[in-house]
Formats: sequence, C-alpha cells, structure tokens
Amino acid sequence: MNVFEIIAGSLLLICCLALVILVMLQEPKQGGLGSTFGDSSTDSYFGKNSGRTLEAMLGRFTKWFAIGFFVLTILVSIFSVYIS
Repeated sequence: MNVFEIIAGSLLLICCLALVILVMLQEPKQGGLGSTFGDSSTDSYFGKNSGRTLEAMLGRFTKWFAIGFFVLTILVSIFSVYIS
C-alpha cells in the first residue's frame, strides 16, 4: 500500500461515517402513525420554521458528502489502476 491509498482510504472512511450520521439525524419524510390520528405538535410557526432550517442544513450537508464520497471513490479506483 502506498501513501495515496492510505490517505484516500481514511478520507473515504470519514466521508462514509459522516454520511451515515447525517442520514440518521434527518427526520423521516413521512408523518408516521401520529399524522394518521391528527397529531399537530408542529403546527406553530416557530416549530415549523426551526425544524425546516435544521432539516435543510442536514439535507445540504448530506448532498455534499454524498457527492464527495462518489467522486473520491471514482478517483481512488482510477488512481489505483494506474498507480499500482
């Protein structure tokens, strides 16, 4: 293993762990059982907007980490063929 493979592997591991954590932190898109029976715990203006900003920020971070993960994976596979 050369230095590039070690650095790229550790970056892939960090990116993968960050993706797992970001996805698990997000709220589900479905209402679940509470919405079936009329649960209205987030009907206030503050509740809707504070959850939306956190959800939007988590969505953006997830998108960027996913793009970075795929680009890094492709680069590692290409470089491993030509360097090895």
